[in-house]
Amino acid sequence: MHTTPATRRFFKMQGAGNDFVVLDLRQGDPAPDPALCRFLADRRFGVGCDQILTIEAPVDPGSLAAYRIWNADGSRSGQCGNGARCIAHYLYRHDRLAVDRFTLDSPAGPIDAHVVGPGRYALDMGRPQFEPSAIGLVLPGAAPTVPSDPYRIELNGESVSFGAVSMGNPHAVLVVDAVAHAPVERLGPAIQASGVFRDGVNVGFVEPVSASAVRLRVFERGVGETLACGSAACAAVAVLARRGLVGADVAVHLPGGVLDIAWSAADDGGVIMTGPAAFVFEGELCRNESALAASSP
Repeated sequence: MHTTPATRRFFKMQGAGNDFVVLDLRQGDPAPDPALCRFLADRRFGVGCDQILTIEAPVDPGSLAAYRIWNADGSRSGQCGNGARCIAHYLYRHDRLAVDRFTLDSPAGPIDAHVVGPGRYALDMGRPQFEPSAIGLVLPGAAPTVPSDPYRIELNGESVSFGAVSMGNPHAVLVVDAVAHAPVERLGPAIQASGVFRDGVNVGFVEPVSASAVRLRVFERGVGETLACGSAACAAVAVLARRGLVGADVAVHLPGGVLDIAWSAADDGGVIMTGPAAFVFEGELCRNESALAASSP
């Protein structure tokens, strides 16, 4: 007879300051429900994190493992670049891998991972998708299969211009003069609540510095502003590259660190994201206490 253990081990990890609670479900533990995700993400009453990651058995026989992503509000996410690097780091260290290249199954499809140095990983994040139907963009007059750039909407009497792309999850990219003064807390939630994006959207505010460097702040769907967002870094570079504002190799400076993004608009291949991943601590979650906390008002 199977008995549920009284505790569940978790690992706190971070990539460029974007932090996660990682649960390894490969031994049969159930996936977290939205209430447990909200408790885990709570920085005062739980563990504290931007998102929750689960590691599961691979979907494809050629993959090492699969992972899924939950936002701090308990909703699901299709992709997370910093989280994917943390998953790669966990598997490389925890499973004591003898190889430095492997494939992970993500909600958005397979991700190829490469260990490029101690605690540093390069991931092929796949091709950017600019079609409105792929992004979930539902602007009046926008053809579902015909990309446009920029898009414009009216928000409280203000005209807002942005690029849009999917990196397995939807992104709006706004070019600003200085990210330090960008209206992240005002426009981020407003664009998310506008109804223009069917499944919500991550909103990036990017400041081009040169052809090889940009600054970026991100208001993430279901989370709020974070110190870093890997898929948003990929999205920002993809939008800027199509406009001819950056080259094929770009250092993206986020509040939590730097991610290196490589993509050529001419080649139209996958976006390569390189950055750090690290363990912070590990612990055991008391199931009874977490259940009570998750159900409390």
